[in-house]
Amino acid sequence: MQKKTKVLLLKDVRNVGRMGEIASVRAGFARNFLLPFGHADIVSAKAYRIQVKLQEERAKVAASDKVEAEKLAVELKDVVLKTVTKVDIAGHMYGSVSSLDVAKMLVEHGYQIERRDVMLPHAIKKLGVHKVEVRLKEGVIAFVQVEVLPDRVIHVAAKEQKQEVQAEEASQEETPAQE
Repeated sequence: MQKKTKVLLLKDVRNVGRMGEIASVRAGFARNFLLPFGHADIVSAKAYRIQVKLQEERAKVAASDKVEAEKLAVELKDVVLKTVTKVDIAGHMYGSVSSLDVAKMLVEHGYQIERRDVMLPHAIKKLGVHKVEVRLKEGVIAFVQVEVLPDRVIHVAAKEQKQEVQAEEASQEETPAQE
């Protein structure tokens, strides 16, 4: 059984807590990551005095971050990211568009978004326009349009012929059943 250590967070740490909070973490995590990188301090009487100051500072930072994130969300609402992917003649994609690809496209457009902030439940595997969720600071959520385009002309005529053949086969199967 691992021993837990109480630490005062000096910075926001993902999946642990926010600046000014006292968190209970595993001793090794505190010793090897939080303390050496200055993300936390061991809880002591001094730490409790610092905690109030850090929480006030965090509240100010949170308010400004939320305003910035809301402005960014309004900007991202109108952004359409276009990507060209390889397809076969029937229009089936050879690859997919992942959250990493979306994050790279956002960086190319001048937005500082990381891959882990792009909430894509599974990779995009179909052509067309897709709505992708992006999580910003302070829980603000934005949506971006991603348009996946083929790298060549898709033979729509072949697709239509296939659908017509399937429709004819379906109608032929129904005709004997009606008699």
